[in-house]
Amino acid sequence: MQLYRAEMPGPLKDNKMRPRIAETAKTLWLIYVLLTVACALALWFAGMDAFDAIGHSFATIAIGGFSTHDASIGYFDSPTINTIIAIFLLISGCNYGLHFSLLSGRSLKVYWRDPEFRMFIGVQFTLVVICTLVLWFHNVYSSALMTINQAFFQVVSMATTAGFTTDSIARWPLFLPVLLLCSAFIGGCAGSTGGGLKVIRILLLFKQGNRELKRLVHPNAVYSIKLGNRALPERILEAVWGFFSAYALVFIVSMLAIIATGVDDFSAFASVVATLNNLGPGLGVVADNFTSMNPVAKWILIANMLFGRLEVFTLLVLFTPTFWRE
Repeated sequence: MQLYRAEMPGPLKDNKMRPRIAETAKTLWLIYVLLTVACALALWFAGMDAFDAIGHSFATIAIGGFSTHDASIGYFDSPTINTIIAIFLLISGCNYGLHFSLLSGRSLKVYWRDPEFRMFIGVQFTLVVICTLVLWFHNVYSSALMTINQAFFQVVSMATTAGFTTDSIARWPLFLPVLLLCSAFIGGCAGSTGGGLKVIRILLLFKQGNRELKRLVHPNAVYSIKLGNRALPERILEAVWGFFSAYALVFIVSMLAIIATGVDDFSAFASVVATLNNLGPGLGVVADNFTSMNPVAKWILIANMLFGRLEVFTLLVLFTPTFWRE
C-alpha cells in the first residue's frame, strides 16, 4: 500500500475513484481500453493501415510517443492524423477520474469545473498561440493551415510528454524548441498517463506563491489555499513542496553528472529534461537520438527515466530504512 500511494501520480492521494485498489484497476482498465480502441479506429479511418493504427493507438493513449516508423508521425504526412493523435493525447493527458465521472453519467461540465483541467487546457492553448505566431512570423511553413496544424501537434505532443514528431523542431526558431522542452516540466494532469511534475502541482505552487505575496501585504491575515471549493490541508502543500524539491535535486545532480562525463551543458540540460520528464526528443547532440552519449551518461539517463516514470519518491522510498522496518 505504501508503494501504491507513492507511485500514484499527483499529490491528492485521498481522491480515489473507487475505495479499493482492485475496483480502481478495473475502472482504469475499462477507460483505457475504450480510448485505445477509439483511437485505433479513428487512425484507421484516417488512412493508417491496421498495424500502424493499433501500434500508434497504444503509444498515444499511453503517452509513450513510440512509432512504427523512424520519421514518427511525419511519415504519414497527414494533417488529419496529426489532429486525431493530438486530440487523443489531450484526452490521455487529463485526469482519468474526470473520464470516470463522465462514464458515471455526469455531464461534460465536470471537466471545466476542475481547476487542474482548466489550467491544463489554458497552458496548451497559450503554447499553441505562441508557436503559431512565431512560425507564421518566420515563414517556416507555406500556408497558415499547415502552420496551425504543425504548431498544434508539436505543442500537444511535447507538453503532454508524448514526444511524437511530424517535423524536426530543430529547424524552428530556437526559442520554440526550448519553450516546448521546458513545457514538458508541467506535463499532464495528475491521474493521467503523462509525465512531468503534473499540472496540479504547478497550480498549487502558484497558489502558494500568491498566498505568500498576500501575507507580505497583510501579515496577520489568514489565507487558505482552495482547489475549487475545497480548502486544502497544509500536509498536501508540504508534500507538493517536498516532491518539487526532490525533482529539482534529481534534475540538478543528473545534469551536473552528465556534464562531468564530457557532454556540453546545453545537451546535458536537454537530455535530462527529455528523460526525467519521459519526453524522448531532446536538443543539441540528442536532437535526433542518444547514440552519441557516452555509456556513463546513458546509465544516468536510464535512472532519470525510472525516477520520472515512478514519480521520484517511489525509488527514493526504497532506500529509506523506515520503509523496510514498517
